[in-house]
Amino acid sequence: MSQTLTDDQLEAGHRLFERQWTFVRGVPSLDFLPPAEVAEIAFAGRSNVGKSSLINALVRQGGLARTSNTPGRTQELNFFQTDGVPMFLVDMPGYGFAKAPKAKVDAWTGLVNDYLRGRPTLARVYLLIDSRHGIKPVDATVLDMLDTAAVSYQIVLTKADKIPPHALEAVAAGARKALARRPAAYPELIATSSETGAGIDMLRGAISVLLAERGIA
Repeated sequence: MSQTLTDDQLEAGHRLFERQWTFVRGVPSLDFLPPAEVAEIAFAGRSNVGKSSLINALVRQGGLARTSNTPGRTQELNFFQTDGVPMFLVDMPGYGFAKAPKAKVDAWTGLVNDYLRGRPTLARVYLLIDSRHGIKPVDATVLDMLDTAAVSYQIVLTKADKIPPHALEAVAAGARKALARRPAAYPELIATSSETGAGIDMLRGAISVLLAERGIA
């Protein structure tokens, strides 16, 4: 089901996210981006996929990423950092919000497209998919954007506690099949639950491995 890591890699992820993380800035357009000097790990997903909850669980800080009962509320790239590690976590604005004005959708598309195509420090995008629904057409559109931009990305299944194990495996199998011919996709999935903590250590470890590959402790 999920990516396989060694105990040492999991421990490195644990140490990385023991640190205190802080909000740096919200970026409504590329003019406000911080200098492209350190690695960036971004999180993308539909506006009700549980992205903010996952980020908060990842860093063990319940209020770091803003959660809202109104899908699509946050329409900026939100940057977070921790002392001593040259990297940013980036919370990308949610997509697929219902009944959004065309201008709002166009603004999201423009901001995200520009960021994906023009950010050399972007190491990976973790694309969050709701385990209960699998990859929907709106998600496939974002997969196309990521492939076109040649940005490495990996699927993270959220809310894995909400469905039985056999149904989760079926969704994972469908996702793997959908990714098989996509050039920028990382082949292994990570299934998570922000409520139970399932898979969160695996995600921490995966990020740590990715940073180690770039020479970042």
